[in-house]
Amino acid sequence: MVSHSELRKLFCSADAVCFDVDSTVIREEGIDELAKFCGVEDAVSEMTRRAMGGAVPFKAALTERLALIRPSREQVQRLIAEHPPHLTPGIRELVSRLQERNVQVFLISGGFRSIVEHVASKLNIPPTNVFANRLKFYFNGEYAGFDEMQPTAESGGKGKVIKLLKEKFQFKKIVMIGDGATDMEACPPADVFIGFGGNVIRQQVKDNAEWYITDFVELLGELEE
Repeated sequence: MVSHSELRKLFCSADAVCFDVDSTVIREEGIDELAKFCGVEDAVSEMTRRAMGGAVPFKAALTERLALIRPSREQVQRLIAEHPPHLTPGIRELVSRLQERNVQVFLISGGFRSIVEHVASKLNIPPTNVFANRLKFYFNGEYAGFDEMQPTAESGGKGKVIKLLKEKFQFKKIVMIGDGATDMEACPPADVFIGFGGNVIRQQVKDNAEWYITDFVELLGELEE
């Protein structure tokens, strides 16, 4: 067990901080919002709950949910335009403070790149710092599956991305922040995991995270000291 003061030191001296997106950086679960928009909300949100609890392999859960939703390119674009995701209070300030300190900020999501890039643009995070799943469409815009080669399409995918970032940029200390089981599994290779329960509390994460917060103000406070 690392002491809380050591965890705080690691957070304040990190080279990079990686955030999950759904229910962490934004208040919603992107896939559930897409399902609601496409009229299959109830069936899909039950599947999301099971996937987040770690009960179903991630790729299987994603395949199953997308087969139900079958979103077209136009539906995804309309969702972003008509129901843009809501940023979690405090995230804009936290990301901006980290960037002022020359800390690299990444978004690593099991959600969809088109939605996550929209979120990244609101936080001044470049698209090159976004890792998420890519939806595929036929030339007429109909749903054609998703890119199964993306590391984020797999269970353990967030850990693979962090390992890749360490190799590529020689980062010594990476912090992962998120609400779900897939975020907690990314540490190691992440050096610190901070569980976030400001939008939804996942009991498994709350019980097992060495550092658990419900408000980003707590992390802003650490950087002030």
